[in-house]
Amino acid sequence: MFRSFRLPFLSTLLLIMIWGGLAFLSQSRYLPSPIDVAKAFIVELSSGALLFHLSATFLRVIAAFIIALVFGTAIGLMLGRSNKANQFFDPWLIFALNLPALVVIVFCYLWFGLTEVAAITAVALNKIPNTVITMREGRRALDPMLDEVATIYRYKGWQKFTDFTLPQLEPYLAASIRNGLALIWKIVLVVELLGRSNGVGFQINLFFSQFDLTGILVYTLSFMAIVGLIERLVIKPWERRARAWRGETP
Repeated sequence: MFRSFRLPFLSTLLLIMIWGGLAFLSQSRYLPSPIDVAKAFIVELSSGALLFHLSATFLRVIAAFIIALVFGTAIGLMLGRSNKANQFFDPWLIFALNLPALVVIVFCYLWFGLTEVAAITAVALNKIPNTVITMREGRRALDPMLDEVATIYRYKGWQKFTDFTLPQLEPYLAASIRNGLALIWKIVLVVELLGRSNGVGFQINLFFSQFDLTGILVYTLSFMAIVGLIERLVIKPWERRARAWRGETP
């Protein structure tokens, strides 16, 4: 386990050293050093503000992510199973994929007001089409021979799904989860910047108005670290296990 962290750790350390070197050479307030950011991080953490705003953003990310994953997976599996349904709804899907996230956010705020429901709905709607695409391709990639084996041995219903279908879909679920977290938290920041009174996006907007790049980096890097830990400790091990039955490595 520690070996798997060694190269990422060295890579991160090198990136920090490059950042520190550039900050030292530029001596600009618009490129704070890692030490300055670390000091500001301690101040924000000690005051409780950092944990409060990170928690608000994290809860919005999780709520929107679950909604997008459930609805996107259901729709994707349906389209992957039925060619007629896929042909009928494909123009809708293309339209949704190309609809700017900002437009969806603005319309949700206009329809539902500046509320949590509007914020989470806007984020989920922006993510659902990507999940649909991934899970549709996963459904199409199912091995028909395994389906025949399940029929021969009289697997039915839930047991057939868990023993034959789900293992084949897990790599696609892992990819959807990974891409979902990366996309959703970025959209959540825009949602918070436009219409919420807390969260990382709200704080970034506040620091932007004060030309405080150090504060912006504190909140941005803090949430990036959380997403990175989820990726490293949860998603990657699951994806590795999901691909193991095929003899693949992520």
